[in-house]
Amino acid sequence: EKFFERFGKRVMEGYGLTETSPVVSVNLPDSVPDRPDVTQQTLYRLGSVGKMAPGIGAEIRNPETNEKLTIYDTGMLWLRGPNIFEGYLNDPGRTVEVLHDGWLKTGDIGRLDEDGFLYIEGRLSRFSKIGGEMVPHEVVEQKIIGALGLEGSERRIAICGVPDEAKGEALLLLSDQPIEMEKLRSELNKAKVPNLWIPKRSIVIENIPVLASGKLDVRRCQELATQNL
Repeated sequence: EKFFERFGKRVMEGYGLTETSPVVSVNLPDSVPDRPDVTQQTLYRLGSVGKMAPGIGAEIRNPETNEKLTIYDTGMLWLRGPNIFEGYLNDPGRTVEVLHDGWLKTGDIGRLDEDGFLYIEGRLSRFSKIGGEMVPHEVVEQKIIGALGLEGSERRIAICGVPDEAKGEALLLLSDQPIEMEKLRSELNKAKVPNLWIPKRSIVIENIPVLASGKLDVRRCQELATQNL
């Protein structure tokens, strides 16, 4: 929205994987109807990664049972179509893990709306199951960044899941600076973030680990979180 306000152009998000050759879905500019009495189907929806490309099927399934879920439910994204790869080279074990009866288990958590737009919530590895609810680390991070005014190119925080006797898991906030947790909780409450999504503890580390690609080094973050339990 900020990009549109400044430049007058929409950012058309899409989604794909190497295993899907690579396009799965994409937003497109809405076409202008030839006549004013013609209603055309919308091709763009803010926050989504668009509609599925022709010939591609999608299902949202329970990450633990693989049971198919309904529209609006969030779960594991499975894909099927002529663009799905045949398997990993010389790695049959890994291939068996992701390919089942022609369907590809993407490892991504998402949902579909009533018009077929796909929304990606994050990787399964970046979710915590707290009191039976799947809590997305990346969404929580964005809420915290907004609440603390930490927008920018440099990584300042990261969320990790740690064991919790009462709810199975709890969120731990890694930060490169001290965080006033009561102030953070107050700001997140104002933003209507669920209490279950608000970390109760934070630890200060020198730098948030990132990979050469610039992406968060999830494994190293988890190691640091575990060391500070």
